[in-house]
Amino acid sequence: MQKVLITDYGFKHIEQEEKLIIKAGFALQAAQCKTPEEILAHGKDAVALLVQWAPVTAAVIEGLTHCRLIVRYGIGVDNIDLQAAKNKGIVVCNVPDYCIAEVADHTIALALSLARQLTATHNRTISGEWKIIPPQPALPFYEMNFATIGFGRIAREVLKRAAPFGFRRMAYDPFVSPVLINSEGVQSQNFETIISEADIISLHLPLTAQTHHLINAATLNTMKKGAILVNTSRGGLIDTAALAEKLNEGTIAAGLDVFEKEPLPADHPLMKCKNVILTSHTAWYSEQSVPTLQFMAAEALVRGLTDGIFKNRVV
Repeated sequence: MQKVLITDYGFKHIEQEEKLIIKAGFALQAAQCKTPEEILAHGKDAVALLVQWAPVTAAVIEGLTHCRLIVRYGIGVDNIDLQAAKNKGIVVCNVPDYCIAEVADHTIALALSLARQLTATHNRTISGEWKIIPPQPALPFYEMNFATIGFGRIAREVLKRAAPFGFRRMAYDPFVSPVLINSEGVQSQNFETIISEADIISLHLPLTAQTHHLINAATLNTMKKGAILVNTSRGGLIDTAALAEKLNEGTIAAGLDVFEKEPLPADHPLMKCKNVILTSHTAWYSEQSVPTLQFMAAEALVRGLTDGIFKNRVV
């Protein structure tokens, strides 16, 4: 019987995966692999891998003898060597459509909290300082530019949520037609305009060699005074050391749910910044998103193996 390996998972149980995969006629093995060596020890002969965080490196892919498909629990695939998989003819799929509402809600929550300076005012109030104006100047939402870098599923939902608050909405995405962006009531802008003119910049794009540290010292220094940077996408999009330096100047604020290294080290300079909200990669979560992710990932794996239909194929 052909074997499917779940390399690792952080869920309470994998009953849905077991039901779908075993019913389709495959043997299922579940492990908690943390290294490439452990993946090969458990799954060298597997026909498919279902992966959450385990490092599926080029060495792993080279060592797989029967694998035809790798499915990632989630959106990002930067823990999988896509080029190595492509070279070996292994299909890689992800699940980009399981937590769109949750991430959009979290993004808006971070943006609104920072724009109204809720945590800063809360901290000042409980310290015994009572003032009827916030710590920093605050614009009304109808005078603020809310921009996304990226115009995919989540970015569009974020901008839809921003509309009722009266924000002027902008977006930059080199892979989406400006006509399409404009047709949804959003101004299509270039990257430079977004960086220099947006009051809120929300990142919604994959982490690639081209987007790594897209937000760096140079771009941060171009942002307008009082701007807010939100990242619920991928941590590596931001040079967090440069961001911490900029935050300490007190000229911008940030809301971050993802980081270059997770967990965020206790001694990271971001931990000492005051004008920032840090959440621990929780934007994706709701009581519904977890079982939805598990079902969609297992279903995509079974359909790919049995019918050759690869939903959300990455390579």
